[in-house]
Amino acid sequence: MTFTDRSGAPLGTILSSSSGDAVSVPIENVSAQFVNAIVATEDARFLSHGAVDLPSALRAAWQTARCLCNAGGASTIDMQVARMHFRLGSGIRGKLEQIWDAARIDAGSGKRDVLNAYVNRIPMGGDLYGVEAAARTYFGIPASDLDLAQASLLAGIPNDPAGLDPRTHWAAARARQRIVLDRMVAAGTITRAQRLIASRETVHLRERDDRLWGAQQLLFKLAGGNRAGGRVRTTIDAQLQRFVQAQAVDVVQALSAHTVTQASALVIDNRTGDVLAYLGSLDYFDDAYLGRNDGVNSLRQPGSSLKPFLYEYALERGTLRPDSILADVPSSYAIPDGEMYSPEDYDRRFSGPVTVRTALANSLNVPAVRVLSRVGVPAFLDRLHQLGFAHLQRVPSYYGLGLTLGAGEVTLWDLAQAYVTLARGGSAIPLRTVFGDSPAMPRQIGNPDDWRFITNILSDRYARAQAFGIGSVLDMPFDAAVKTGTSSGYRDTWTVGYTPEFTVAVWVGNFSGAPMQHIAGVSGAGPLWNRIMLHLYEHREPPRFTRPPQSMLERVPAGPLPHTSPVYDEWRLQQEQTTGPLRVLFPHDGDVFEDTLTPTDPHRGEQQIALRVSRPRGAIVRWLLNGSLLGTSAADAYYWTVRPGAFTLTASAKGVSSTVRFTVIARRHGIKRGFSVTAADSKTN
Repeated sequence: MTFTDRSGAPLGTILSSSSGDAVSVPIENVSAQFVNAIVATEDARFLSHGAVDLPSALRAAWQTARCLCNAGGASTIDMQVARMHFRLGSGIRGKLEQIWDAARIDAGSGKRDVLNAYVNRIPMGGDLYGVEAAARTYFGIPASDLDLAQASLLAGIPNDPAGLDPRTHWAAARARQRIVLDRMVAAGTITRAQRLIASRETVHLRERDDRLWGAQQLLFKLAGGNRAGGRVRTTIDAQLQRFVQAQAVDVVQALSAHTVTQASALVIDNRTGDVLAYLGSLDYFDDAYLGRNDGVNSLRQPGSSLKPFLYEYALERGTLRPDSILADVPSSYAIPDGEMYSPEDYDRRFSGPVTVRTALANSLNVPAVRVLSRVGVPAFLDRLHQLGFAHLQRVPSYYGLGLTLGAGEVTLWDLAQAYVTLARGGSAIPLRTVFGDSPAMPRQIGNPDDWRFITNILSDRYARAQAFGIGSVLDMPFDAAVKTGTSSGYRDTWTVGYTPEFTVAVWVGNFSGAPMQHIAGVSGAGPLWNRIMLHLYEHREPPRFTRPPQSMLERVPAGPLPHTSPVYDEWRLQQEQTTGPLRVLFPHDGDVFEDTLTPTDPHRGEQQIALRVSRPRGAIVRWLLNGSLLGTSAADAYYWTVRPGAFTLTASAKGVSSTVRFTVIARRHGIKRGFSVTAADSKTN
C-alpha cells in the first residue's frame, strides 16, 4: 500500500506478509545467489522431497526425544509457505496442520511456484516482508541485482527477523551470513574461494529515508485499517511533517540531560479537521527509546490540560459567571475511602480570592477542584465523553476530584480533538488523516460564547504572567490560546494551543514512563509547541479570535479582592504569620529553560523569569545570582531577564538563605520571525 501526502508527494509504502500488501516479484527477477542461499539455509533438499523432508523430520524427532526439548530443523519451505499463507500456529498441532496444508500446496503447485511464494513472503526484519522489499530497503537495489555478499546477508534474516535485523543487530547479522555461506559451500552452489571473498566484502546499508521516521505509526495504522490496496492520499503536509520532526529531535536533545527521550505532536487544520503533521515518535526505528511506540495514541495522564473544559462547562451550567471570585485557600474534601483530599497549587502557596481568569490562566489547582466539586464529577465526565475522550471509561468515583488535575488517562489524539472543538467555539468535528473519508456534520457542544470566553483567557498573556512570567514560550506575537499540563512525578508534559486556523498539540516525556528531572509542561513540551506555531505563521499573520460578548467580559473592582468570607480565615491567618524559614519557590532546583532569542534580536531583554520566594512577613529579600547581587525587594518575586548559562540563585533575608541551581539553554537554531520567547516559568500542572 503506497501513501502520499496531501499534494501527492510520496510518503512511503507499507509492506506486510499478506498477499494483498506485499510487493511481489517473479522468481526469475530474484538473484540466483539469493535463491541458492535461501534454499541452502532453510531447506537444502527442497528440490528432492515432497511437502515433508522425512529424514530431517525423523532426525528432529529423535533429537527432541533425547533432549526433551524442541530441537527444530524439520520445517521445509513447503511447510513454511503453508504456515505463512494459512497463518498456522506452532507446537505439535501446528506442525501437523502445516504438513497437511503443505501437502495440498505441493500437490497443486510446482516447486518453482512454492519457491516464488516463499521468497515474496518471508519476514525480513522490522516490518519488511519478501526479498524485493528487503533488497530495496537495505541496499536500494532490486532483488535481481543482489550479489553474493548481499544475498547471503539477507538469506540469514528469516531465521530470527528481529534479532538479525542488520540495522539494529549488525554483528549478529554478519555472523549469520557466514553460516549461510558455509551451507552454500556444503550444497555445492559456491566454492570456498567465493565464500572467503563474500565474507570479507564490505556491505553498505542504505541510509534510511528520514521523511517518515516519525509518521511511520500513522502509515501502519492506516495500512491495518482494511483499506483497499493501492495508493492512499493522506492529509499530511510532508514539508511540515519534516519540520516538526526535526524540531522535536532538537528540543529533546537540548533536554536530554534531564532524562527526556521522546516527543509526539499533532498539527491540525481547524476548518476541516485535517491532520497536517503526525509525529508518533522521534524515530520509529530507535529501539533504545521505544521508537515504535505511538505517542499520539498512548494513554498518559494529562495534568492540567483538561481544566479549560471544566471552566467552560461550569459557565454553561451557570455554576460560574465570568466575574465569579474563587477561593484559592487551604481546602479539604471527603473522599469515598474515608480519607480527606487536600489539593495544593504547584508552588504550594495560596493566593486567596482570585478571578476565574486568574485561576485558569495560571492553572491554579485549588480553585479548579473547588469548581469541580460544584459541577460534580459524573457530570464533568459525561462532558469529557462528549468531547471525545473515549478512554476515560472508569466510574466517576475512580477519578474523583482529581479528574480536573489529570487523574485519568487520555491520548494526544483525543486531547487535540477536544482543543479543535474549543478553537471552533464548541463545534465538534472528527479529525481525519485520509482524503476521501466522508466528512461528518459538525456537532455543537455547549454555548459558543462560553467557549470564546475560555479562548479569551487562554490567549491573555498578562493573565498568566503570575505563573509564567512575561515573554514565555507560550506568548506569540499574534493571537494564540494555549494551555500546558504536567502529570504527577514529571512523567508527562503537554502543551496544546491554537489560533483560529490551526491547533498544535505536543507531548514530551519518556515512553518507558520514567520521570523527567523537573521538566514541566511549559519547559518540556512548550518549546516545541512554540517553534511549530511560529513556523506556521512565518510569512503571515493569523486572523484574530472572535471576542466574547461585552457582557461576558468580567468587571472586577479595582484594588484587593474581597476576602471577608469565613472560607478565607485560615488563609488570612497564614498571611498574618511568618512563613517560617526563607525558601526559594521558583525556579526549582535542577529546572531547565530555553532562551530562543539571538543576542542581536531587538526584543532581547523582554524575556523574564519570575524568581519567587516564601519569606517572613515584611522581610527584605536579597537576590544573588552566581554570587553577584541582583537587587533587593520587599515582595515575594523578582523579575530576572533571561540569558543562557548555568546559575546558582540565592535568596536571603534576616540571616536565613535558600539556594537553587538552574540552567538556561541557548537554542541552536535561530527563529526567522522577529519575536520569540523563553521557556519561562514551569509553574503549572
